[in-house]
Amino acid sequence: MKRIITVFCMLMLIGMTSCKKEQKTDDTQQMKEVVAIHDELMPKMNVIGNLITQLNSSPDSLKHQTAVNDLKDAHESMMNWMQGFGDRFTYEEILEGKTLNKEKQELLDKEEQLVKALETKMLKSIENAKVLLKE
Repeated sequence: MKRIITVFCMLMLIGMTSCKKEQKTDDTQQMKEVVAIHDELMPKMNVIGNLITQLNSSPDSLKHQTAVNDLKDAHESMMNWMQGFGDRFTYEEILEGKTLNKEKQELLDKEEQLVKALETKMLKSIENAKVLLKE
């Protein structure tokens, strides 16, 4: 009987450990995806700066000013997102795969949505500015 209880306890322990590893893998993968989007957007910050310069040196028009404002807004949104993300998560959580508690996981879910919306905003403002400059 003791042997059965011991085996049962060991199986439960193994089961709980594997579930925790699976959750950590999911957390880590989601964090990697969020960071990957950030990493793809970072070089676009230079593109935004260059486009603002080009638009400002073009003949002034309402379309150009709107495009400049959209680019500046996208740039500021990226800066704000990075600041908030860095404030909400530790180095270990972001880069070393530290397991997130429930509250942090909920924050990561929101941050994933925010960075995807930011990606759309940045790419759209860049594309609109490039189209204007070709006119």
